[in-house]
Amino acid sequence: MSNRRKPLVVVTRKLPDTIETRMCELFDTRLNLEDKPMAAAEIAEALKVADVLVPTVTDRVDAHALGQSGDKLKLIANFGNGVDHIDVATALQRGITVTNTPGVLTEDTADMTMALILAVPRRLAEGARVLTAADKDWAGWSPTWMLGHRISGKRLGIVGMGRIGQAVARRAKAFGLQIHYHNRRRVSPKTEEALEATYWESLDQMLARMDIISINCPHTPATYHLLSARRLKLLRPQAYVVNTARGEVIDENALIRMVEQGELAGAGLDVFEHEPAVNPKLARLARANKVVLLPHMGSATLEGRIDMGNKVIINIQTFMDGHRPPDRVLPSML
Repeated sequence: MSNRRKPLVVVTRKLPDTIETRMCELFDTRLNLEDKPMAAAEIAEALKVADVLVPTVTDRVDAHALGQSGDKLKLIANFGNGVDHIDVATALQRGITVTNTPGVLTEDTADMTMALILAVPRRLAEGARVLTAADKDWAGWSPTWMLGHRISGKRLGIVGMGRIGQAVARRAKAFGLQIHYHNRRRVSPKTEEALEATYWESLDQMLARMDIISINCPHTPATYHLLSARRLKLLRPQAYVVNTARGEVIDENALIRMVEQGELAGAGLDVFEHEPAVNPKLARLARANKVVLLPHMGSATLEGRIDMGNKVIINIQTFMDGHRPPDRVLPSML
């Protein structure tokens, strides 16, 4: 085994040092030390020469790119859970296995979701800016100043009750929120009982009754603009929308219009429809304290990134040893 050629692994972005070091020990690894997103031409070149590509959410590995892949490429070991940037069906047709890193980011993403659920109605970002504003000093506490809304007793509607959705529900329940959810499949009675969760088969009916909506479903063709302009109109004017999943799940322009016109109380967004571009109208709403915006940092913990990297390594090692990798992704799973 020691004489076997090491697979050429191309990594598209900078990863934690411990992960890169281990990859270099195990594989013939090409790193992206500058951590600049690779251009389409660079991705295409990597697909031609690599045995294994390790992309991230910033890399578009679509049918066109895969059409240029070489005969060597046998595995795309995605650094991340979501694979909407990869054409999994085309990869499978070309004999290329796709893996991801599920489970390791559940708690981190749920933490950030809960942070936004708190930040928007309690005006946390707005309050923080008061102390750093250059134009005036804080005048001090007042009984009627910076009043937000309590979340205890409010109804939280979770769209997508997978691992992350359930982790959000556990946190929200501890804060006194009433848990409601819509999911492609109903969760087990045991899970519903533990979370005291109410299931809605109709997303429309759930949306019309909630105080806060949390988006926790993956982006697939079926969930593109799942919260369409029509569905957003079902929300009550005092409702908030929080999204830590994928920006494409919400019709962003419709959301912006409704917040501008006072038809929604606000939004907390960690993801955007056209990342890394952020709609200037959203930025203006943030400056006007109508929304809270974060730069896709829901899973950004060092521990989480290392766990992701270790999963990538295990998937590569298992595949190269001739076995089915533990985190294989199939089109039927999407």
